[in-house]
Amino acid sequence: MTPAPDVVVIGAGVVGAACADALSAAGLRVTVLGRWFAEGAATGAGMGHIVVMDDSPPQLALTAWSRAKWAEWAPEMPADCEDVRTGTLWIAANEGEWGALEAKRRAYAAAGVASDVLDAAALAREEPNLRPGLAGALRVPDDRVLYPPAAARWLLERAAERGATVVEDLVRRIAPGEVVAEGARMFCGAIVNATGISAPRLTPGLAVIPRKGHLLITERHPGFCRHQLVELGYLASAHTMTAVSTAFNLQPRATGQLLIGSSRQLVGLDASIDRQVLAEMLARAIAFVPALARLTALRAWTGFRPATPDSLPLIGAWPGADRTFIAAGHEGLGITTAPATAAIIAALITGTRPPIDAAPFAPARAMPAMEAA
Repeated sequence: MTPAPDVVVIGAGVVGAACADALSAAGLRVTVLGRWFAEGAATGAGMGHIVVMDDSPPQLALTAWSRAKWAEWAPEMPADCEDVRTGTLWIAANEGEWGALEAKRRAYAAAGVASDVLDAAALAREEPNLRPGLAGALRVPDDRVLYPPAAARWLLERAAERGATVVEDLVRRIAPGEVVAEGARMFCGAIVNATGISAPRLTPGLAVIPRKGHLLITERHPGFCRHQLVELGYLASAHTMTAVSTAFNLQPRATGQLLIGSSRQLVGLDASIDRQVLAEMLARAIAFVPALARLTALRAWTGFRPATPDSLPLIGAWPGADRTFIAAGHEGLGITTAPATAAIIAALITGTRPPIDAAPFAPARAMPAMEAA
């Protein structure tokens, strides 16, 4: 008789895959249940940036630890993960934003994250396709870009090599020590709900709502830009829960293609392309990089970020549901923060000390109210 798994991880995106990897590395019997590329899955729709964010001390700790782990893994990842150490340029559009660059550099330095400030002339030399007249940028050289679906698959394969079982199935409901899926009923020692925007369906009461985003990818133009380019106003756009917002984000891919973002909307689960929002997003990108207007777009699509009211993910035990753990609500940082999320979950399940303070991410913490549109 096959023994019951120690842990069932629900969700086969990058966060669930990283949890399976960490838990199997800790010697636990792991089963992963999930539908690959399920509707709304953020892993298949996201940009794949591995970036340190300084919008809050907990987020800085989570992203910095995770980026270091991705860098450690990079030599082991197969070529289809398309890992490239692009670095990020946080662009100050004008003198009014220039002062924020030094404050950002100091915050990174305090966390041990390398960065340096580029003046206007240095920025133009680094990225000549940017428009003239920009004030400068903060360069974070160790940020990376990868292809999220392949990275998630690699993590699942590593877990499987240690004995984990990966089953494509849709989970209908969970209870302490029990998972009921379409194809089976399973008993286990612990459950990890890593289902992104679907997490509240299995664990009612979770403060997670879908936040729609648009992306567009171009034909191949190798060398068009070398860094991930992000406007300084991106964080304000990302963390202000308005009905719709856009911000400039341009990412070079290993294929030579360019990925253009970003937008955010609170529209429930309407996955249709909003042509007005897409047009505003592209106009903002062209305002920073005029030469984009000459490139050919291949495809545009939407996806859903699992957002929380305070812009921090939910990582930890869910009160009132014995041995049920949550790893959800990462919004646009699930790719970046999957390693630290998984390390925290593995530590909590095995009774060891997490690598960073897990308290700010407690799933039942007090948060402001937030409702989907």
